[in-house]
Amino acid sequence: MSPSNSPQPFVEKLAASSEANGSLLCIGLDPEPASMPPNMDVATFNRAIVEATSDLVCAYKPNLAFYEALGMAGFQALRATINCIPEHVPVIGDAKRGDVGHTARAYAKAMFEVWGFDAVTVHPYIGRDSIEPFAAYEDRGVLVICRTSNPGESDFQRLPVAGEGGSLPLYERVALAVREWNTAGNLGLVVGATHPDELARVRELCPELPILIPGIGAQGGDLAASVRNGTDHHGRKAIISSSRQVLYASAGSDFAAAARQVALALRESMREALAARSSGATP
Repeated sequence: MSPSNSPQPFVEKLAASSEANGSLLCIGLDPEPASMPPNMDVATFNRAIVEATSDLVCAYKPNLAFYEALGMAGFQALRATINCIPEHVPVIGDAKRGDVGHTARAYAKAMFEVWGFDAVTVHPYIGRDSIEPFAAYEDRGVLVICRTSNPGESDFQRLPVAGEGGSLPLYERVALAVREWNTAGNLGLVVGATHPDELARVRELCPELPILIPGIGAQGGDLAASVRNGTDHHGRKAIISSSRQVLYASAGSDFAAAARQVALALRESMREALAARSSGATP
């Protein structure tokens, strides 16, 4: 994958990849050397995972923290990882950036021009002016943190916030704001799989936005509910992410084959849930 500007907008590239592979699955490429086979470097590990699964996914999602923690070697591994992903598969930079305007412009340039990500995750807390520099790259996706799956989410995300239409939880206010800001058609949301009712509410509020849904697998999110509540009326625009469950299916030399088997099972479970939703059944 080249760091130059993508000729295809993120939402279109995501739709094409999802359709080609019949998949809503996104694999998080979050390397933890202690969990990898012994004496294997990150770039080699990631390449093997990608080669084993690229026909089963709609996207890949490297989390930058895992590469930054490895220093310069981590940055080299990230570049090698991005370069080995097939051009037609979107790559989401899970960076969770969020800062004032001039700093956000530098972050956006780094994410889209230097690394070449098709989309990036950002925080909304500072407000619209912190997101606009990312959204200015109209061919790239900007996935705004809305409702997370960590234990501390209740500290802020469910607090009632007054406004038009009365009092709503903060995460709903975020969803409504992102819907309003989506003038270029390249914004989306991040909603954890561990809160299926809230996911359904966000999809109701934002029927057209792509939603990145982390939290299945190791975090215990409900896969069927994520499909049922997170997809749009066409059964698309849900990016359902799994990391550790796939990456570390085996710690042995068969790690890539094991990862493929888990990814295949996840994709098939998502297809079954989507078929059940379409038929009106409850998976």
